Amino acid sequence: MYQDGNYPDFDSLDYERPESHTMQTDFPAGQAEHVPVTKKKKGKAGKVWGIIGGGLLFGLCAGSIMIMMLRLFPVKSQPETGEENTDPITHTEQVNMPAEEEGEAYTQEGGIDATQTAKSTADTDKMAVVTDVTNVVDEVMPSVVSIFGTYAVTESFWGYQLTQEEEGSGSGIIVGENEDELLVVTNNHVVADSTSLSVQFIDEHTCDAVVKGTDADEDLAVIAVKLSDLPQETKQNIKIATLGDSDKLKVGEPAIAIGNALGYGQSVTTGVISAVNREYSQDEYGDTAYLIQTDAAINPGNSGGALLNVYGQVIGINSNKIAGSAVEGMGYAIPISTAKPIIEELMSKKTRLPVSESKKGYLGISGINVTESVHEAYGLPIGVYLAQVFEGTPAEKCGLKKGDIIVSFDGEKIETMDELSELLDCSEAGTEVVLGIMTAVYNENLQQDEYMQKEITAVLEARE
Repeated sequence: MYQDGNYPDFDSLDYERPESHTMQTDFPAGQAEHVPVTKKKKGKAGKVWGIIGGGLLFGLCAGSIMIMMLRLFPVKSQPETGEENTDPITHTEQVNMPAEEEGEAYTQEGGIDATQTAKSTADTDKMAVVTDVTNVVDEVMPSVVSIFGTYAVTESFWGYQLTQEEEGSGSGIIVGENEDELLVVTNNHVVADSTSLSVQFIDEHTCDAVVKGTDADEDLAVIAVKLSDLPQETKQNIKIATLGDSDKLKVGEPAIAIGNALGYGQSVTTGVISAVNREYSQDEYGDTAYLIQTDAAINPGNSGGALLNVYGQVIGINSNKIAGSAVEGMGYAIPISTAKPIIEELMSKKTRLPVSESKKGYLGISGINVTESVHEAYGLPIGVYLAQVFEGTPAEKCGLKKGDIIVSFDGEKIETMDELSELLDCSEAGTEVVLGIMTAVYNENLQQDEYMQKEITAVLEARE
């Protein structure tokens, strides 16, 4: 035993490990041989090559990891000028791709054929940061016209009605033609109460125009220009607009407005679609319309002009602008998908030209308007109620009687005495007209009048 912490040096001991796993503790003298254990030392050259090999291995691994990271997360290159691109993005517009790539085709009449467009503005996912709309404007400008008119304005002054003529302006879009006429759509309020209208085309040639049909409720009208009044050069310069699909519009997509702002001639403004199906109150009676809202500037004179997408398709007809010190950038347009069927109906109407006083035909009635409020209160059909049928007149001869309500004139809907008078002003004496009327028939079971619809043919006569 060793005491006080004095232990022998193990290198001074002689021992031999037996084959058995049992360690012997006592060694007979002279039977064990001490075998010293020595450590092999590396030279300086070995250490150097080891350091170099480790460095090469580390560099190879690091390079492989860097290449892999660059492939997974590529770095976008900056402009070659070496300066960082800090230009602000004003707005984004979709790039008009070549026809063979997007399935679009240009028509000879002008614009891009909407029926052959493979992808609409809202459907395509190809976007780019651009502000140049010159290609669209060059394509569509020949389809937009300036409208100038003279209007009869009636004002009350100390109980007296004073009527005077004033000049005004608006815009229009060429939407078609027939054998004799070039047809232009605009707003009804652009042509309402007009005594004369003229249309100015892209080459500044001006022609007289007449109203072909109107829809006051939707604020739409179609006017006609005689093709015979157009010089050949003007015919070559103008185009028929391509109508798009406003049902596919998305909020935020680009919008372009073209119109006769302030009567100075055609001008262009740009913006975005701010909202779709925006409910907008049109009048004091609470009638509303569902319109496209845009921040493209729409000023007086733009009414009736085109709201376009970046494919040059008409997506709306500019109609209203909210004005006021607290409101900015809120213009409105009638969606073209809503306007299309109305435009087609108005285009199919017969063009009525005003005739001279000496040739005008007359009917011989005194009428009262049956308004919506009267209809709800008394159940009368909306139209012109005949308060009096004068003796010996065409009205009496064709069978009209007091209490009948005229609802149509040669197939055109009639709601007011003014509408009936305008149609009569365009009808010569001797003309046969078909009147749609609602006539009262007493129902004994219900103990009240019922109204039945029928048609009566009247021959207009000249005033004596």
